[in-house]
Amino acid sequence: MDRVPATRLAGFYFAYYAALGAYTPYFSVYLHARGLNAVAISTVMSLWYATRVLAPTTWSWAAGRSPRPVRWLRGGALLMLAGFMPFLWPLPYAGLALAMLVYAFFANAIIPQFEALTLSHLPGRSERYGSIRVWGSIGFIAVVLLYGQLFDHLDVRWLPALMLPWLALVLALSLGNDYGPGHHDAPAAVEGIGAILRRREVIAFFVIALLMQMAFGPYHTLFSLYLRHHGYSSGAVGALWAIGVGVEILVFFLAARFLLRFAPRTVMLAGLLSAAARWTATALLPQHAWVLVLAQLVHALNFAAFYAAAMRLLTRYFPGRLLGHGQGVYYGFSSGVGGVLGALLTGRLWALDDGRSAFLMAAALCLLGAWVALRVLPVES
Repeated sequence: MDRVPATRLAGFYFAYYAALGAYTPYFSVYLHARGLNAVAISTVMSLWYATRVLAPTTWSWAAGRSPRPVRWLRGGALLMLAGFMPFLWPLPYAGLALAMLVYAFFANAIIPQFEALTLSHLPGRSERYGSIRVWGSIGFIAVVLLYGQLFDHLDVRWLPALMLPWLALVLALSLGNDYGPGHHDAPAAVEGIGAILRRREVIAFFVIALLMQMAFGPYHTLFSLYLRHHGYSSGAVGALWAIGVGVEILVFFLAARFLLRFAPRTVMLAGLLSAAARWTATALLPQHAWVLVLAQLVHALNFAAFYAAAMRLLTRYFPGRLLGHGQGVYYGFSSGVGGVLGALLTGRLWALDDGRSAFLMAAALCLLGAWVALRVLPVES
């Protein structure tokens, strides 16, 4: 059995999600400091998800037809870095939106390709995915905590300059990775992709993933501002984000044992139902720090366990070289369409009551996803 290059794979995840650890909690605060209101912020942030509609599918399709698909990963990492650099300039609203569009396109293009690359090293061992992907969560939490403390003393408008080194490291690490035996040993034809996408349980899987991504809209776009509105400092905001990612790390370490014991359907149901409780508590009791701490602890099921189970189902539904196409559809439809809808709905609902309705909407979406899983996903999945 081929040796898995776990260190090289983990290093890429660490750098990529370290950059995301700076972006996700603090970029909306950065945009607010630049003078944008909630609707404008949610519109700019929604472009991160809008690019997921086309970027992953386009990039996966092009890479799948290339004799050296890893070149698309490396080219995308270079263009991601170049696309981000305009944020260093004092751009107006239109310029910020355009820069986000370019940067987000390439950032979202490369990560599903790298997911497929990682899983190509794990044929028959996909439960090991969590122990590699966890290093992304470690990078995320390290930067969230560090930058949370930093922005208590430093103007948040320094954020783009602080993100740039991480993006440069992503490019450097992309040069040291390539596809594994699960990619090279599998047939290159993609004739089966249409038939797979028409299967009832596959359609249900993507709908569930879309609903979960929509439910994360308030959290990913304006959660930091929501906390600031309720009197939390930047350090406290960073700590709350870190709690969620901390338990995420624990679950990824245990994912192999966890997924060998429980069916992915069961894990996804637990994630959806616990997410409904989490968003309800966040909506109704934000003034109680202990409630938010408990809500963040549930992130272990909402994101980490749910995501690991989703990756397991993807390898089952899209075997061999079809996995890259499956990853593209997964990111394009669920993360792309779902992310855009979640971010835009968040911006429209935010004005009603400073976020409460947005989080209640998220809870309702999770309950709908659980209903779909119960009705359609096979019990053995």
